[in-house]
Amino acid sequence: MSADAIDKHKHEPAPKPFSNAAINASVCVLVGHSIEAITSAVVLASLSHVVHLYADKDVLTQQLQQYGFEHHLQALWQMYDQQQQIMSYTLPKSADELIQRYEVASDNDEKKSAALYWLFLDSISSVWLEDSWITAFNHSHEQALPIIMSGIKQLGAVAALSKRLQRAWVYYLPFVFLKDGDAYSSMLNPSLWLLGEKTPNSSHHLNLLQPLIQHARATYHADIATIEFARSSIMAMLATRVSFMNEMSRLADSHQVDIQQVSHIMGLDERVGSSYLQAGWGFGGNTLPTELVQLQQSSQAQSLAMPLLQSVIHINEDQKELIFRKFWQYFDGFIDNKTVMIWGGSYKAGSGRTAESAIHPLLALLWSYNIRTLVYSDKAQMELAALYEQQPLLELIDNPYQQLNEAQAIFIISWLPENRLDINRLNQQAMLIFDAQNALSRTQIDALVGDYIGIGRAK
Repeated sequence: MSADAIDKHKHEPAPKPFSNAAINASVCVLVGHSIEAITSAVVLASLSHVVHLYADKDVLTQQLQQYGFEHHLQALWQMYDQQQQIMSYTLPKSADELIQRYEVASDNDEKKSAALYWLFLDSISSVWLEDSWITAFNHSHEQALPIIMSGIKQLGAVAALSKRLQRAWVYYLPFVFLKDGDAYSSMLNPSLWLLGEKTPNSSHHLNLLQPLIQHARATYHADIATIEFARSSIMAMLATRVSFMNEMSRLADSHQVDIQQVSHIMGLDERVGSSYLQAGWGFGGNTLPTELVQLQQSSQAQSLAMPLLQSVIHINEDQKELIFRKFWQYFDGFIDNKTVMIWGGSYKAGSGRTAESAIHPLLALLWSYNIRTLVYSDKAQMELAALYEQQPLLELIDNPYQQLNEAQAIFIISWLPENRLDINRLNQQAMLIFDAQNALSRTQIDALVGDYIGIGRAK
């Protein structure tokens, strides 16, 4: 996304009066720069609300650029920004200053009425001290305004914050429904809407969000501590399923069984279901790894051993290096100075982010053997270029097939199924393929001339 859309507001110290019908309109005040905050701003604007987004401008610019692969979100952000339905401002150094903008009329500006405050805790923690912003909201004259909090914290942390806020309408909304690459639609029609309430049965006070609640495929409202625990449990279960299948894939290798076929069979059992049963290099991104770290810290705070959780984390980290070990074993360790190609770099196909992706340990291991790496990753190209701009062994390419004749092997990290592989072009070079995502179908594998090594499956 272009930074121009937010730079034009950069020097405005406070919101200005709205033009035409927007004058004196209620506004949704959002505080944060995460993708969740950006998506929420766009969704609220699409529901005909006016949004004031307060954020660290530099970080917000980086986020908008990093999530440029969210094309629908990008287009809507730019449109609502131009229409001044979303207005972004530099986050004040104190919550007091922000609150005064909506509760105290100045000589040069009309007082704005805020409909709600939405705080993205991960974004504000480095700017506002917890004690100071809670005190500021407790001294606010508008105690009837709802406060929503979002973010991943240790278990019970958000519930504790809600108890310190001296108002009834406090809520916690975890983004368990957000899908990378389809953020806008997944929030507008959430798969699971969880809402933590400080005051039971009070969700009607969030009337601005009722369309989202009504469009959710499933909803559950409970006290904030319960919703926090549910959020963490859901994410930990998804991570556990992935690590379990990755562990089983290693056993499948020794039995010459295709783990993909086993996953399909397991998914037919309605007690198991088919989600998160795909073996591969593991899981990455921000949500699952952050959730596991927070859960780990919560267990340590209670002096509670969680060996299953530790195993999930260990398996996932080790799995990211498994495909390199298969490569090393294939060549009996004689891998120095080779040239390899890597397809995909993002933590999952369709995303432009490489956070916790297997490409990072893979690149480090390959470079330690002076191996030249030709990387094709259309959506994550900019991020990889920025991270490794000084690395002479990295060459980013624009076409996955353009330099096949220079490579001794291909690693597949993330690949969209709709981007059909050209088996004929691979066969012209009899390419050796190390498939860390298990992206190839059995039909494609059988059609290959060169060797194929996947995760829990081989030619």
